[in-house]
Amino acid sequence: MSITQAVCTSFKQELLVGTHNFTATSGDTFKIALYTSDATLNATTTAFSTTNEVSNSGTYSSGGGTLTSVTPTTSGTTALCDFADISFTSATITARGALIYNSSDSNKAVAILDFGGDKTSTSGTFTIQFPTADASNAILRLA
Repeated sequence: MSITQAVCTSFKQELLVGTHNFTATSGDTFKIALYTSDATLNATTTAFSTTNEVSNSGTYSSGGGTLTSVTPTTSGTTALCDFADISFTSATITARGALIYNSSDSNKAVAILDFGGDKTSTSGTFTIQFPTADASNAILRLA
């Protein structure tokens, strides 16, 4: 089992046919689900699955949390999209990675996040902090 950080291949194709809408005010709903080290997630992942998802705890429940999208923009010749940080409170969680997916469209996979090791909260707050929304760091970039 392994988690490999990637933008999902199916998502790349779906962008070209207009499947996903990242507009903050009227776009699709994107979620993030957390997974244990037993999960297999990589560029070939096509949709959300509960297999090896972390257990419900505190404000985390199956399917994860709804992300707040930052409306896509450009910086130089790069288009980018980002999300606001998300936290799950009063939670006991051990997660190795996460899946961002489009819950408005058949739970289609967008991207896999590899935390680089198990990250844990014990009756506390589990936060996913997204990188700076710029051409070099935003979570989704088209250069």
